[in-house]
Amino acid sequence: MPSQCRLLVRSAAQLVQVSDSGAQFLGKAEMQRLAVITGGSIVINREGVIEAVGPNELIQSKYKGVTFDQEIDACGMCVLPGLVDAHTHPVWAGDRVHEFAMKLTGASYMEIHKAGGGIHFTVEHTRKASEEELFERLRGRLQRMVQAGTTLVECKTGYGLNLETETKMLRVIERARRELDISISSTYCGAHSVPRGKTLEETVDDIIRIQLPKLKEMMANREFHIDNIDVFCEKGVFDLDSTRAILQAGKEMKLQINFHGDELYPMHAAELGAELGALAISHLEEVSDAGIAAMATAKSCAVLLPSTAYILRLKTPRARDMLDAGVIVALGSDFNPNAYCFSMPMTMHLACVNMKMSMNESLAAATINAAYALGKSHSYGSLEVGKQGDLLIINAPRWEHLIYQFGGHQDLIKYVITKGKIAYENRSCLDY
Repeated sequence: MPSQCRLLVRSAAQLVQVSDSGAQFLGKAEMQRLAVITGGSIVINREGVIEAVGPNELIQSKYKGVTFDQEIDACGMCVLPGLVDAHTHPVWAGDRVHEFAMKLTGASYMEIHKAGGGIHFTVEHTRKASEEELFERLRGRLQRMVQAGTTLVECKTGYGLNLETETKMLRVIERARRELDISISSTYCGAHSVPRGKTLEETVDDIIRIQLPKLKEMMANREFHIDNIDVFCEKGVFDLDSTRAILQAGKEMKLQINFHGDELYPMHAAELGAELGALAISHLEEVSDAGIAAMATAKSCAVLLPSTAYILRLKTPRARDMLDAGVIVALGSDFNPNAYCFSMPMTMHLACVNMKMSMNESLAAATINAAYALGKSHSYGSLEVGKQGDLLIINAPRWEHLIYQFGGHQDLIKYVITKGKIAYENRSCLDY
C-alpha cells in the first residue's frame, strides 16, 4: 500500500464505471447494464493511474492513513469516465459560417464542395496559416472540449492536401499531445479531398509514393506520432479502388484503419473496411445491410456522428439496426468548420433522440466503445483499476443528467480530471 496518492474522490452519489469486467468494448446487451456503484470512491496514484474503485466504506478502510495530494468530496454528485470523442477535425483556419447560411437555403454539401467551398475553402486558409496560429486555434478548441467533459480525442489532418501542410498539421497535433491536458489519437487524413489542379490518380500516387514514405521517415525521427489513417471514401472524391490502395498502404505502415465511409452515397465502404480489417468506419448514413453484417463479423467499430446528420440534414445513421446486428457502436462529435459541435454531451443527447439509442447505450458509445474505435480501450473509457485516471464529476445525483440536460453541460460539469489532476474546475457550477 503506497503512503501517498495523487487523488481521492469520495462519497459520490453514483460512480459510473461503465464496465468493471475488463471488456474492450460493450455490445448491445452489455450496454443495458452499465457498472454503477452507489456511494462510491476512486483513488488515482502518483502516476495518474486508477489504483482503486469501490464503495466508500471499502476505500476508506483500505486507504486509512494514506496521504492524498488532493481530495474531492463528491457527495450528491456523480463521477463518470472522461468522455472520448472518436472523430474530429480540429486543426484549421478560416471558419465557414457563410456556408451554414447557404445550407439553410437548401445548398447541399456536395454542391458547396463542387463550387469551390467546403474542404477547399478551409484548405486555402489552413495552408496560409502559420504553425503557431494553428496551434493556438487548436489549443482553444481542445480546451472547450475538455470543459465539455472530453479527455481523449481523435484529431485529424486533412486540410492541407499536400505534404507541407499535412506535416505542419501533424506537428501541431503532436505539440498539443505533449503540452495539453487532453489525450490525443492522431490521424493522417491526406486523402480528405482531391486537391485543385490534380486528378484522382495523381493524388493517390502522391499520397502512396511521396507522402506516406515521408511520414514514415518523420515518425522514425520522432517528429510526431500517427495512430490512424483516414480516407474520405465518397462519390466524386475517393472511390473504392483508390480508398483501398491508400488504406492498404497505411496498414503496411502499421497505422490503424479508421476512415469516412457511406456518408452521402452508398459506396459499400463498410464492406471494404471489414475486408481490410478496419478498426473503425465513420458516418455510415448510407450503409447497406451487407455492410452492417460485415462490420459485425469483422468487429469494425461504427463511429456515428449524429450532430453531422442533424446539421447537414442527412439521413439518420441506423444505430438500432447496427446494435441489433452486433456492430460495436461509438460516437463522435465530428467537430469541423462544416459541423461546428465540440460537445459530447450534446452528441449523446442527439444520439438518443434522433438515433433512438438509450442513455446507457449513448454513454457506453461515448466512453469505452469510442476508446475501442481508437485502439485505446485498454487504457481509457471506463473507471477500472490500471486505466488512466480520467474522469468528470457532475453536480447532479443521477448520471443521466449529463445527457438529459441538452446544452446544459456548461453549468453541470463541476470537475474534469486527467491523469488524476484537475484539468478544469467550474467555480460557478449551478444547481441542476
